[in-house]
Amino acid sequence: MEREYRLEIIANTTDICLKAETAAAIGKFDGIHIGHRRLLEEILSRKRDGLAACVFTFDPPPTRFFGGSDDIGELTTREEKRLLFEMMGVDILIEFPLNEETAATPPESFARDILAGQMNARFVAAGTDLSFGAKGAGNAELLRKMSPELGFGFKTIEKVCLNGEEVSSTLVREKVEKGEMEEACRLLGMPYLIAGEVVSGNHIGRKIGFPTINILPEKNKLLPPNGVYFSTVSTGGKNYRAITNVGYKPTVADGKVMGVESYLYDFDGDIYGQQAEVYLHSFHRPERKFESVEALRRQLEVDITVGAGV
Repeated sequence: MEREYRLEIIANTTDICLKAETAAAIGKFDGIHIGHRRLLEEILSRKRDGLAACVFTFDPPPTRFFGGSDDIGELTTREEKRLLFEMMGVDILIEFPLNEETAATPPESFARDILAGQMNARFVAAGTDLSFGAKGAGNAELLRKMSPELGFGFKTIEKVCLNGEEVSSTLVREKVEKGEMEEACRLLGMPYLIAGEVVSGNHIGRKIGFPTINILPEKNKLLPPNGVYFSTVSTGGKNYRAITNVGYKPTVADGKVMGVESYLYDFDGDIYGQQAEVYLHSFHRPERKFESVEALRRQLEVDITVGAGV
């Protein structure tokens, strides 16, 4: 079941032509960390002036397009970005196609024809490290200089620092790759999100008294180290405390399918085909291969008891 969104999504086209006057934010927004959120707050605050909050980003992300590989894990997938932008109150999301032709757009043309023209921007916010247009020659300073001529206000958003470090997608990525989820949560301003459709598993959990839900993450999703995490799962408009296993489920599977499997406290429903969001709060223990399903059952009892007190 595909997720339905309330915000307007413009994708797979270079023909934007917005009628509403907009407050626009430009960026990659991988992770949508607290630095990104400060930028987004600028455009969301302009809604009181009658402007539509509009986010402009590229699809595929520049890191994947210019890196030439689909193996670069993303902190937030396309669907997760859509979900988070909607939750934050963004009105319009532009997923601008990035290809050889659009990547060669002169930055001045981008500002004039796309930002001021097709996007009808009356206010623009961008980070200090923004780059756009042919050879990445466009930057925040160029937009600032062109803004009076093009008729939009402009604001540069400085980097956010936390505990003496600049918050960046690279820093968040480092924390996630190390399984330091509490640190990642602080940088993101929320727990780490893995979203997807609930699929049928092997039902071992239900057979041993611990029914679970399974999500197969998108192949380009950056996952933390295999292991068990304390989490929250949101589905059907409700939130549930949960314990989540990230990995290959080695005791009960052939070890080839990467999955995200969650036990939800106080839940025993059938939600196959529905959308669910798993929010990872903290690391509990590494993934282990048990000598038997009974040994796995005993360990799950311990995990669930510990998780109940977290």
